[in-house]
Amino acid sequence: MSDASDETPAPMIEARGIQKYFSGVHILRGIDISVASGEVAALMGRSGSGKSTFLRCLNRIEEPTYGDVLIDGTIITDLRTDVNRIRADIGMVFQDYNLFPHMTALENVALGLIHVRKLPRSEAQDAAAAALERVDLADHLAKYPQQLSGGQQQRVAIARSLAMRPKAILFDEPTSALDPEMVHEVLDVIRTLAAEGMTMVVISHEIGFLRKVADQLIMFDAGLVVERGPTARVLDEPEHERTRAFMKVLR
Repeated sequence: MSDASDETPAPMIEARGIQKYFSGVHILRGIDISVASGEVAALMGRSGSGKSTFLRCLNRIEEPTYGDVLIDGTIITDLRTDVNRIRADIGMVFQDYNLFPHMTALENVALGLIHVRKLPRSEAQDAAAAALERVDLADHLAKYPQQLSGGQQQRVAIARSLAMRPKAILFDEPTSALDPEMVHEVLDVIRTLAAEGMTMVVISHEIGFLRKVADQLIMFDAGLVVERGPTARVLDEPEHERTRAFMKVLR
């Protein structure tokens, strides 16, 4: 009989047999992934391959038709689970920032702390200011989104997730809407979070960035995972024909 201390800890994020139908169309065809605490998993694949839909299933922005998602061992796809608590524990950073234009950077970050975490306003604002400082925006607390560059807006969105003290953060192509010169400032923040041990699932086609930060790479095609493995191996020695073809396009 093995000692309990020798048992492998539960993954921070686990998806089991995730399927999704939209209007009868089978978008996700049974996705299984496992992401350990402190690990960075990258999702890649052609547009329409299902990766963004899958990412949104991980915090129930989209409800899976079948299958379960577990976060830190808890089944969050149980419909009795409090969705607001789920989304506080699993941050989400979108392509297009999703900031409220009539609120300052500080107010955007503090909002969830007030309404979801139920912190007093002064405490929420202090925590929001600290989160904005982490992404190098301490001098921009009172600015509105339209007064910020795209890269700065995306960093506000990251700070909004960080302020909630999540167990994991999901990134849906966080640099796709940015001008090339702004991409690095967002990727630098994600690199720092990876070095600090934040569990993350990232959709990105920035190969150089993924090579440095992603522990595993998961290739989607037509609603299926066709290949997965250590990032360097999948990038340099892909085994599946669809992966090889996709890598040729990226290069």
